[in-house]
Amino acid sequence: MKTGIRVSPGQRAILAAARLVLTLRHPLLIRRFMRKTGYLPNPAAPVRYHERMLWRKIVDHDPLFVTLSDKLAAKDYISAVCPEVKSPRTLWAGTDPEDIPPELLAGDVVVKTNHGCEMNIFVSGGKPDRATIVRATKGWLKSRYGISQHEWAYWSIVPKVFVEELLPLAGGEIATEIKVQVCSGVVCHVRAEDKKALRSRLFDPEGNPLPGRDVDYPREDQALEITPRLLDYIRQAAALAPRIAGDLDYARIDFLVTDKELYAGEITLYTGGGYSVWSNPAIMADIERNWRLDQAKFLQRKHRGIARLYADALRAKCLVEAGQRAPTPIEGRQSGISDAMDPTVPDVVPQATLPG
Repeated sequence: MKTGIRVSPGQRAILAAARLVLTLRHPLLIRRFMRKTGYLPNPAAPVRYHERMLWRKIVDHDPLFVTLSDKLAAKDYISAVCPEVKSPRTLWAGTDPEDIPPELLAGDVVVKTNHGCEMNIFVSGGKPDRATIVRATKGWLKSRYGISQHEWAYWSIVPKVFVEELLPLAGGEIATEIKVQVCSGVVCHVRAEDKKALRSRLFDPEGNPLPGRDVDYPREDQALEITPRLLDYIRQAAALAPRIAGDLDYARIDFLVTDKELYAGEITLYTGGGYSVWSNPAIMADIERNWRLDQAKFLQRKHRGIARLYADALRAKCLVEAGQRAPTPIEGRQSGISDAMDPTVPDVVPQATLPG
């Protein structure tokens, strides 16, 4: 497929200069990227999945990202755009854990903070005790999440602690979570996870299992059992996720699974800190195929001066790449993504040679 759009020599020079500037401006982030991925990224004109994540961290500072990364604000957002999906009830929220009503901590609840990940305490039967909960949450409230990975959307969140109802997740029977990767309204794949049974499995949007494992449960004997109820939830999640993601160029929409229905979980913008991996390279290639940077907020806004020149150059490059991709869905998606899919996308812009 050919288009009339091209990247001019001047735009190639601008992208090369931008690559040099961004690399020199973020040396620690670039070095960490190289240690994790094994290659030198192009943060100005990304092609591969991890490069696109890096670009999002450095360049694409969409204000909506702050709302979606805030666990409390995200609940309100999901309720507004997809009101038929329930979220776990917030029983109390505030800035000082000392103010948590004692009766809440006597029941079965989850105590969380809103400004980061893995800041959860599951309370059952009054344990852990109040002093332990207060001490832990006070420490979390003082921390600034996402610094090392440059996940900037967390930095502007006003830290709060909140108490949430503890859902009876269907672990050991169906799954505990379903996570949907969405690019500009296109569902790339769905991951079902059972944290109780320590199993997972990847699916396409129609509920067909995909080849490949994920980093959390890499062994084949950790593949989640396929049941009619699980497949029904997979299809429900795949239908709901694009409505929640809206016009975001990339997001992972998480759902919590109970015996009766799905509940909204988190909206994740920096999956795995930006370094997620799958054993089947075609999984990542499918995201690269559908992740349209020209639909990112940075390239949708009007810019001035140097920023405008850079945005115009990158937009042209993105449109050229889009014209080179197949215009139809992946062949054979009904039976799973092909292992033979080429995991690379041609880069029509020559890469600048960087020193050292």
